[in-house]
Amino acid sequence: MATRLEHANIHVRDVDATAQFLRCAFPDFAIRREGLHQGRRWLHIGTDDTYIALNQASTEPAERWVPYAGVPGVNHLGYEVDDADALRERMRAAGYTDSTVPNEHPWRKRVYFYDPDGNDWEFVEYLSDDPAKRNDYEID
Repeated sequence: MATRLEHANIHVRDVDATAQFLRCAFPDFAIRREGLHQGRRWLHIGTDDTYIALNQASTEPAERWVPYAGVPGVNHLGYEVDDADALRERMRAAGYTDSTVPNEHPWRKRVYFYDPDGNDWEFVEYLSDDPAKRNDYEID
C-alpha cells in the first residue's frame, strides 16, 4: 500500500468561508459530513478518498499565525492539481489573495493562495510523469 494523506484536520474562524475557499480550489470537493461536537460545528469536505476536517475555532490565538515566520507550525498544505492556471483564474475571480512566490520550472507550475484565515495553500501541476523531473529542485 502506498502512503498518502487521508485527511487534514484544522481549526478555522469560519467553517463556511473556508469550505467555500476549498470548493473554489477543488470543484470536485463535496461536504462529506457535518455536525456539532461539544457545541462547536465541524465539517468534512473532500472526495471519497481524501478530505479536510474543518472545526469551528472557539478562541483567538494570542498572536496571529504568520506562515514562514520561523515559528513551529504548518507553512502550507500542497495539493496536486490538473490545471494550475485555471485554478489561479477561479481563485482570483472569487477574490482570494494570490500569494504565489516567483517560481519557474520546466516540469511543474506552482500557485499559492491565502484562505480566509491567512493560511497559505500550494497548488502544483506537474508537467512530466518522470519522478526525476517532477522532483528536481535545482531549478527553482
